[in-house]
Amino acid sequence: MTDLSVNLNAVAHLRNRRDLPWPSVTGIARICLGAGADGLTVHPRPDERHIRRADVFEVSDLLRNEWQGREYNIEGYPTEDFLKLCELVRPDQATFVPDDVGQSTSDHGWDIAAHSTFLAEAVERLQDCGIRVAIFVDAVPEVAALAAEVGADRVEMFTGPYGHPGGDSVAELAKLKATADACRKAGLRAARGGAGLGVNAGHDLTLDNLPALMKAIPDLEECSIGHALTADALIYGFGDAVRKYRAILGG
Repeated sequence: MTDLSVNLNAVAHLRNRRDLPWPSVTGIARICLGAGADGLTVHPRPDERHIRRADVFEVSDLLRNEWQGREYNIEGYPTEDFLKLCELVRPDQATFVPDDVGQSTSDHGWDIAAHSTFLAEAVERLQDCGIRVAIFVDAVPEVAALAAEVGADRVEMFTGPYGHPGGDSVAELAKLKATADACRKAGLRAARGGAGLGVNAGHDLTLDNLPALMKAIPDLEECSIGHALTADALIYGFGDAVRKYRAILGG
């Protein structure tokens, strides 16, 4: 079964349009968890245009106090401030993304070879705190060995080119499958008879395109879904939207 991690950024973005406390990030999070979400994702950017620093701690308290066993994933560029935040909060997983400060959303994976020392040091630092580390990558099989070399536990494959309307979904799906296959064979775990790098996926995944992805890569560890799920929640409500995604992922 593939875990569903609900990304709360879109909820926070809507709240931040007005100087009001609703929609409540933790309130929506509670509904999603109650409907079966396996975890929650937040991406606190420095300008706090959606998730705020305070939200990071409030979501952490919600999970630790009310929903033990559900996972917390914090995404971000591994600046010193981001690493210190993760060390304070101790999420289950940290996902390193190569976003610059002004970027509206993640739209490409890491050039791991060009940032190998930087990434290896950041990975080791958070792993020393007991945090699983994933690296955001493009659907290119060669990244598997590079991610393993810097010590990552998982990769999160960028599924934007697959999910974006008007793209060649068949060709992009083949790239994603090839990358996932390479990740299973990479890393120390594979050398010791294990399953290699764990594989997550995220970006522009919807109720329409998720089934084909799951058929091609049924052993994905996790899908992080926020924008489409929030859009669907405007129609179905958050609880039913989560249940629809959860059903596709095998729950």
